[in-house]
Amino acid sequence: MSEIRYESPKTLKAAVALLAGASGQARVLAGGTDLLIQMRAGRVSPGLLVDVKGIAEMTAIVAEKGGFRFGAAATCMELVEHAAFAQAWPGVTDAVKLIGSVQVKGRASVGGNLCNASPAADSVPALIAAGALARIVGPRGKRDVNVEDIPTGPGKTSLAEGELVASFFLPRRPARSGDAYLRFTPRTEMDIAVVGAGVNLTLDAKGVCKQARVSLGAVAERALLVPEAAAALIGSKVDEAALQRLAAAVSAACRPIADKRGTIEFRIEVAGVLARRAAGIALERARGNS
Repeated sequence: MSEIRYESPKTLKAAVALLAGASGQARVLAGGTDLLIQMRAGRVSPGLLVDVKGIAEMTAIVAEKGGFRFGAAATCMELVEHAAFAQAWPGVTDAVKLIGSVQVKGRASVGGNLCNASPAADSVPALIAAGALARIVGPRGKRDVNVEDIPTGPGKTSLAEGELVASFFLPRRPARSGDAYLRFTPRTEMDIAVVGAGVNLTLDAKGVCKQARVSLGAVAERALLVPEAAAALIGSKVDEAALQRLAAAVSAACRPIADKRGTIEFRIEVAGVLARRAAGIALERARGNS
């Protein structure tokens, strides 16, 4: 391995300057649970590592405008153990809990989970379903981007040279709202999703779904937002007919690969099943039953 320059800036401005001024490949080090493995395997060889754990706004979890903003380098365990956040966004918390072991969650970050750009990342479909915005900071300033617009393919993102994801914003939850995330894996824990499904919905006073977002993971080259699946729920009481329409729309949106962990047909079928189940959990949460 060639010589690596390590920097630990204390401000976003300094981090951006380091990334923008790098002469070779530069990588952001948040948790390192993916990056270090890739480096040891020889898949990436950065000349510069910019450790962002020392930047206060990239590790904070704070209330904002009735919602929450959390730093892209905040650890998964800090997020899971934040009681107010978990109460407001249980589906996102469901997903974050699935990122590795307790030890991994003590180091890993949601920002790293997103920017690693694995199609099977657990937190990404849940964030997309939640309508999360990512704040991107770079040489040209800052911009807020829908999470679904950041991954573009396996290991690839829409971030420009010198940019990094600084934080995520989840808005105030409307009344009678609920979200949920489920995944299928061959094992019960510490495995990669074969299929993941996130659902977020809001009911009106009569129990009719008036807003919904549905997202899928591990069934395409990147996590998907599926508006057709959300449309299947809106205007219904999330009854059996609506759930059947949801499952059909989800399966139709899938474009998975076949590998040793699942065939194309299997992933398409499981996606519909998981989305139905996640919608059921989100519905109960919106009703205040869990």
